[in-house]
Amino acid sequence: MTEKENRLGVVPAAQDSDPAAAESREGKYLTFALGQEEYGLEILTVREIIGYLEITAVPQTPDFIEGVVNLRGQVIPVVDLRRKFGMDRAEVTDETCIIVVETEHDGKSSQTGLIVDRVMEVQYIEEENIEASPEFAGAAGTDFILGLAKVGQSVKILLDINCVLGQSGANLNL
Repeated sequence: MTEKENRLGVVPAAQDSDPAAAESREGKYLTFALGQEEYGLEILTVREIIGYLEITAVPQTPDFIEGVVNLRGQVIPVVDLRRKFGMDRAEVTDETCIIVVETEHDGKSSQTGLIVDRVMEVQYIEEENIEASPEFAGAAGTDFILGLAKVGQSVKILLDINCVLGQSGANLNL
């Protein structure tokens, strides 16, 4: 178990030779909020959570790309998830943070920071509590949604971060 996994309370998944189990959406998710909505990211895509840092703007990038930060000598792009999802910008508060995720595009691994309103907790969500994402007639695709998790009385939108960051066509490898 890595130090980060231990810090976030991650329990390594058991290896299973059943191919159907490999496609299961059951597992641990880092949950966070954007406004009143709650979302989840597969914990294995999360590298770290950092406080809000000073961001250097990069000219002529889409409005959801806030810019870049220098994180221990590595320059990583930072995406405002509120703007990416068509929401209004939010004021930075003490709870605003950046979730650093690792994604795969064209066989290359890269890190991206995601600005979120607040991080909530790591939750284990069982497969029977996850429903497929709905199809909305005439609306944009929902391929970026892994599923909708029923947790208590709330619904959390589980994100496929590779699709979220890849669907814009924007080159995030600045």
